[in-house]
Amino acid sequence: MENLTFRHKVTKAARGTKPQAIVGVVASGNLEVLVERVMPEADCVVEIATTAPGFADIWAAVIGDFVERYSPGGLRMSINDGGARPDAVSLRLAQGLRLIEEDGI
Repeated sequence: MENLTFRHKVTKAARGTKPQAIVGVVASGNLEVLVERVMPEADCVVEIATTAPGFADIWAAVIGDFVERYSPGGLRMSINDGGARPDAVSLRLAQGLRLIEEDGI
């Protein structure tokens, strides 16, 4: 198990009021992402627990691209990875952001 943390400054906060969201299932090479609105609006942190060590550079690239594309300010995203491919990671991050940006509970 490898644990990674990436901190980013962002240009805008994520929309919506939902306090948290969860997407994905850890099974068969997938992952789950817990998204929480607990950070200052100009910050985003992504914490990863992965069963596939040695891919920190790839994680950094995928997370950096996601943050640049969406500017998810105010969010902590906790990833429990079961060996997902980068495209699955990007998809789950976008799904998590979309879900937390919905208004209401």
